[in-house]
Amino acid sequence: MWARILGAGIMALGVGTAQAEEVTLYAAGSLKAALGEVAEDFSERQGLTVVTQFGPSGLMRERIEAGEAAQVFASANMRHPALLEAAGHGGPVTLFARNKLCALAAPGLAVTPETLLEVMLREEVTLGTSTPKADPSGDYAFALFEKTDQAESLKEKSRQLTGGAASAKAPGGRNTYAWVVDSGQADLFLTYCTNAVLAKKEVADLQIVQIPEALAVGADYGLILLDEAAPGAAALADYILSEPGQAVLAQYGFETVNAR
Repeated sequence: MWARILGAGIMALGVGTAQAEEVTLYAAGSLKAALGEVAEDFSERQGLTVVTQFGPSGLMRERIEAGEAAQVFASANMRHPALLEAAGHGGPVTLFARNKLCALAAPGLAVTPETLLEVMLREEVTLGTSTPKADPSGDYAFALFEKTDQAESLKEKSRQLTGGAASAKAPGGRNTYAWVVDSGQADLFLTYCTNAVLAKKEVADLQIVQIPEALAVGADYGLILLDEAAPGAAALADYILSEPGQAVLAQYGFETVNAR
């Protein structure tokens, strides 16, 4: 799609151009493992260097607005790339993957999908989320709260432990969500199911609790090609939507869209 817009596709990249070109990808932190692999695959296929930056989507959007030279932005929601498009920073915005929330629970915490709301409300249970506005995961968690009759209580008791500009960083090499729960900062943490799976790989005793249907919140991920992006950036955006790119996303637990 973007390759056609720029009049240059993956096959149109000359060898000399490909060798000299560098593509910059900014993406949501929840995409680090999956899009990191997609970027490596693309680099091997095309001979292009892909420089990646991962972090909370809202903060990444602010960095782009402040003038950082991103060429492709992959957000954990549609809103942040839509704001960039509306401000004239690029476009169009395209849905490229979906995710959903799960609860990551400490070992030994008695909780099931059926008792999740009750457990979240218990005074002795520390409930963690990411930071709304800065990180879409926090927005999705607060949207989940709004589906209950105790939304304000849940918002007040929840601790925004990740995704903010001032949030504590996990020690080097640690999965952020495994560290937050394993270190006792939260007994129960609402995050993407893909994040929860990676956290459990690091700390096997952590529990992944599915969100009951009545409280379920879906996450739509949006992709935008930014202004003055090189042909290689358009090719990368198309590759993320291609069958090989979508297959990698699926391997990491994302729900994919129709591959190109």
